[in-house]
Amino acid sequence: MVIIKRFFKRFLLVIASLVVLGGCVQLYLLRGTTGRPLRERDLRADTKYSSTPTILIPGWGGSTVTYDKMINYYQDQHLAQKVLTVWVSPRGRVRVSGRLSKGQKNPLIQVLYDWNYDQTFHPQVKQLTSVLTYLQQHYGIRQVNIIAHSYGGNEFLHAYMDSPALQRNLKLHKLIFMGVPVEESLSARLEYRYHLIRHSHDKNFLRLRQQMQAWQPNYPLSIYNIMGTKPGSTRTDGSVPVVQAEMLRSLVKDHPTISYQQRIYPNTTHSQLHARKTIFRYIAHQLWGKDDAK
Repeated sequence: MVIIKRFFKRFLLVIASLVVLGGCVQLYLLRGTTGRPLRERDLRADTKYSSTPTILIPGWGGSTVTYDKMINYYQDQHLAQKVLTVWVSPRGRVRVSGRLSKGQKNPLIQVLYDWNYDQTFHPQVKQLTSVLTYLQQHYGIRQVNIIAHSYGGNEFLHAYMDSPALQRNLKLHKLIFMGVPVEESLSARLEYRYHLIRHSHDKNFLRLRQQMQAWQPNYPLSIYNIMGTKPGSTRTDGSVPVVQAEMLRSLVKDHPTISYQQRIYPNTTHSQLHARKTIFRYIAHQLWGKDDAK
């Protein structure tokens, strides 16, 4: 009996230690990237500076790590400045650290989910809706850029299309998608063709298509779809088949005010899409470049 009690105590101690360790790891992952102000003397001649904020949305299991390198690169190069970290709980409670004010140039807003390890992206759709609504109402934001990786892009599209209030009050300027599987039923063996819409069994995609057909923005909007292929493959980045990401083209095909561009980076895995400097430079040019070079 004594041996059993000792074993049970040790077992509880191990469990408690693992819980504490897991909590510490999660806190570290959700710390947020440190922001650095963009000073007037550092402004670049080849860069457009505006007050339009860019919101960075991670994918499944994404954390501070997702955009840490990108944010630091943009701050090091004096292209943009991280001004806000926004955390959202599973219940949609929003917490903010930092300051967003008028006159800030190329502000970056980093979104972090307290928990984004669900089996689907739907819980994060509701949470992201809370974040976007909070930012629009508390800071008076009228227009945004979006950078979204993987399921973060699905979450944004569904959050925005599900909300007439966001469509009415929050204009979209430039959307950057990286490895976003907008359609998840098509095989990686397929190459993109518009007619594949008829073969889709993805209810989320089909619903999104109906919503986007009804949505007619009366302002110009640019979408940039970035995809990768892992070494030895031309059809997948290791996590998301190219065809599933490229189906985004079919959603915007008949929208006269939406311009669409896509770029595929060979030998680039799913996680490398948010870690390679060549992609950082491409994104920066699309968001803040002064000329039309691609």
